[in-house]
Amino acid sequence: MTGPEAGTGHLETGPGELAADAVRRAAEQDRLEADSGRLVSPLADADERDIEGALRPKRLAELVGQARVREQLSLVLEGALRRGRAPDHVLLSGPPGLGKTTIAMIIAAELGAPLRITSGPAIERAGDLAAVLSTLSSGEVMFIDEIHRVARPAEEMLYLAMEDFRVDVMIGKGPGATAIPLEIAPFTLVGATTRAGLLPAPLRDRFGFTAHLDFYEPEELGIIIRRSAGLLGVELRDEGADEIAGRSRGTPRIANRLLRRVRDFAEVRGNGIITKDAARSALELYEVDESGLDRLDRAVLAALVRRFGGGPVGLSTLAVAVGEEAETVEVVAEPFLVRAGLMARTPRGRVATPAAWEHLGLVPPPDAGSQVRGQPEPDKLFG
Repeated sequence: MTGPEAGTGHLETGPGELAADAVRRAAEQDRLEADSGRLVSPLADADERDIEGALRPKRLAELVGQARVREQLSLVLEGALRRGRAPDHVLLSGPPGLGKTTIAMIIAAELGAPLRITSGPAIERAGDLAAVLSTLSSGEVMFIDEIHRVARPAEEMLYLAMEDFRVDVMIGKGPGATAIPLEIAPFTLVGATTRAGLLPAPLRDRFGFTAHLDFYEPEELGIIIRRSAGLLGVELRDEGADEIAGRSRGTPRIANRLLRRVRDFAEVRGNGIITKDAARSALELYEVDESGLDRLDRAVLAALVRRFGGGPVGLSTLAVAVGEEAETVEVVAEPFLVRAGLMARTPRGRVATPAAWEHLGLVPPPDAGSQVRGQPEPDKLFG
């Protein structure tokens, strides 16, 4: 059987590589599903993304936080506009919920260009990518979320498209296959990834501008929460905004989600005004404490401290103690506990820091600090 199949024409992917790629993509999907459904999850489902659309800033001047990225990106975009050419391809990396999709939309708005949105998991074959690329208009912005999850054959096609604005369409199969070059309009690719380490070097090197998004300070989150409250028509006191910001894990998506839950509480059980007391009562009801820890986070911390004396303890043993899968503990709970300085990963196992003991209202033992001074494991939080 013959038929058109898109490919790069000179790059080939073996069966072993395809199988490994499929395993990698399946593992990534499991990792994302494990963190869904939590109030403090930085991930968003389709419904929440629709809600977020109304709250997103539209221009760079409206973007709160990420000051260095804003300044660098404004230079890239302004330079491209003055030259009358498409800007370099842009790679945005960082943990979920920090605004990578928002920045992609802002880039298109600043350029006055259409925006085409897709995601890595949706591009399973080179033909899927060729169908999108061949319909791009000149200067259009193409946004690929979770670009590290693009299938390997499509990834190889992307190399040629980004560099030469061309794709090779393969007609037929086997020795008789013929590559027909297809020119595509100059475009700007904006890729977003939470795991930059999974991007192959040839793909990463084709981005002319790379930006890493950092977690937000509570003061910045407070500004975001006040802006969102205004758009939602919610009456919010400054101390109420500060209370929500302090429990939002440095992540705007979580801050906006907590704002909506506190709004529900204030409207149903109060007078509709979000005060500090209303925010505190609501978040206590939803089991989000002052540091942003939820039920699972506290269960892991309590098991580590109370059952195992602060560790070190192996991941599997810790998971059994809290009644969860080892992957759930490692992927869902550990990243924030490590970032918050409450847990450390060491070659001997997981160890509670003195701050963890204090968070639980306990006095840390004299040797608590020495337990975490070993060589840490490589950071697996975001690739």
